[in-house]
Amino acid sequence: MRALVVDHSEAGPVRFADVDEPVPSTGEALVEIRHIALNFGELNYVRQWPAGAVHGHDASGIVVRAASDGSGPPEGTRVAVGMAPHAWAERVAVSPASLGTVPEGVDLADAAALGIAGVTAFRVLRKRSLLARDVLITGASGGVGHFAVQLAALAGARVTALVGSPGRAAGLRELGADKVLTDLAETGDRFDMVLDTVGGPLLAQAWSSLAEGGTIHLVGYSSGQETTFPSGALFGFGEPRSIATYGDMTPTGGELTDLLGLMAAGRLSAPVGLRGDWQGVKDAVQALFARKVHGKVVLDVA
Repeated sequence: MRALVVDHSEAGPVRFADVDEPVPSTGEALVEIRHIALNFGELNYVRQWPAGAVHGHDASGIVVRAASDGSGPPEGTRVAVGMAPHAWAERVAVSPASLGTVPEGVDLADAAALGIAGVTAFRVLRKRSLLARDVLITGASGGVGHFAVQLAALAGARVTALVGSPGRAAGLRELGADKVLTDLAETGDRFDMVLDTVGGPLLAQAWSSLAEGGTIHLVGYSSGQETTFPSGALFGFGEPRSIATYGDMTPTGGELTDLLGLMAAGRLSAPVGLRGDWQGVKDAVQALFARKVHGKVVLDVA
């Protein structure tokens, strides 16, 4: 079968290859993949994975063989695959713990977009009550950012979306952002929670805008830049502020089910900024790296 595998050469980060068919264990379902979703991190830091390995974590498709131990969805079920290894292939063996059943009315392509981006935003934003809280989402035009803006607004937060340029601000107010900024210096607001996908100097700026008792959650560092805090910036009086890392790789089935339910109810939309055939993966990766995509890249598996 065909799959996208890790390529450490200059032609990378992925290439097509013929690989062996997956052999599910008793506790795995066999899923025929219809759509895959690309994530910046897994492509930009591809050397963290061995060359030649089937790559990717997010996809959607149809269960063609249920797990033989009776767990998970039956044959014929439409499913979203989230944070599962080796997902960018024509068929994948997946633990039911990494699957979410796609309800009627939700497009399979939209379901593929959830995965890492949707679950990350969901897990961070439920850390505390957001009702009438001030929340800052950096890198709000990306996949995590689009989901985070919507979920924070649904939770009752006052949402500020920060983007890199005016051209990347489109549609964020419609998703629930109360303010859309291109420079944090444009506001004097203090934030109870910051979901940061950018890192670098922006992280130090966000720290200076953090309210007493507030937390910055680090979920990415797309800037690739170092963060330097000015002398004395980490000292302060009042209720302690904090910075929290994120690296939750536990099974995603429960969160995928919740997110798909919100999509079915019309309360959450998938931020698909680029849709195409997986034969065009090279162009899609280039567009993602060039920051030309607002939201997620979803590719159809021919």
